Amino acid sequence: MSLRRISVVLGLLCAGIIGLTACGSSAGPASSPPATAASAGPSTVRLLAHESFVVSEQLVADLKAQTGITLEVITAGDAGSMVAGAILAAGAPTADVIFGIDNTLISRAVDAGVLEPYTASDAASLITELRGDTAGGLVTPIDYGDVCVNIDDTWFAKQSVTPPNTLADLATPEYRDLLVVQDPATSSPGLAFLLATIAEYGDAWPDYWSALQANGVKVAASWTDAYTGQFTAGGGGGPRPLVVSYATSPPAEIVYAAEPKPSTPSTSVMTTGCYRQVEYAGVLKGAANRAGAEQVVDWLLSEPVQADVPLSMFVLPAREGTPLPEVFTKFAAKVAQPLQLDPALVAANLPTWLTTWGEVMGR
Repeated sequence: MSLRRISVVLGLLCAGIIGLTACGSSAGPASSPPATAASAGPSTVRLLAHESFVVSEQLVADLKAQTGITLEVITAGDAGSMVAGAILAAGAPTADVIFGIDNTLISRAVDAGVLEPYTASDAASLITELRGDTAGGLVTPIDYGDVCVNIDDTWFAKQSVTPPNTLADLATPEYRDLLVVQDPATSSPGLAFLLATIAEYGDAWPDYWSALQANGVKVAASWTDAYTGQFTAGGGGGPRPLVVSYATSPPAEIVYAAEPKPSTPSTSVMTTGCYRQVEYAGVLKGAANRAGAEQVVDWLLSEPVQADVPLSMFVLPAREGTPLPEVFTKFAAKVAQPLQLDPALVAANLPTWLTTWGEVMGR
């Protein structure tokens, strides 16, 4: 997932945040407003997104009022599954625009010819470090976040065990059978974590994974399986107090807690060994409504949508100067030195890396 992200929000989708096609309807009001200068008449734009895409219903209604566009959201599982499906449909897509391709997956989409050249008309508003991050003019950054190991502080306090501080710690006997990660072949955060270990250990990364394997690491198919199914603080009674998730997961714990809400999260973040994940939007090659798709990319980078991003998807907005909610400024972990790899290096080596990972892990 989404950078991915906090899939507890999925339970709210059908409850009225936004009517996605996965819930049996398209987003936006049923009536069509008068045509505007931006649109000769009402039209439908199909947005392909991962399962964690959320935006407020009011913003979708505003999009229709301003442009005549009815937004139909097609969800396609985790970001990895979404990109795989888009590649299979390259040139004859089931949607017009895609959201949720990230910097761990963009090379696959580019190589497969999934995208048409387009960047948002307001791309100059991006934060400085993201302004050139467009895959050669094919995509626009919409949000970013850091994939990190999350810690159940309550579990560690009860066991009188000091939480880990580094990737190396995770492979030591003190943390045997405590960590759950995601399969990098099927999960976006799982792939980000694999890339973090490659960035950290270079050519010796298979040895590190051998050590994790010997130390009882659990591999889940998706973020949801790992966080809500295996993590002790994920709500599902899982057995593992360490999970690969996001630096912004602790704020979500506060936001979605039952009343009375806790004053502080019960989880924290290991801020070393994190991988910076950027999510993009782009126009799909062969889109039936290319003009509308471009307007939707522009809309995703607009000030109102960017202000909605933190509490809707628990990632950081890509637009410079976007204010953050207090729960983010208080509880989102600050990652001073996130790990990253050159996308060209990832593109050239990812199939081999995934094959090697599978051999090491016996999968």
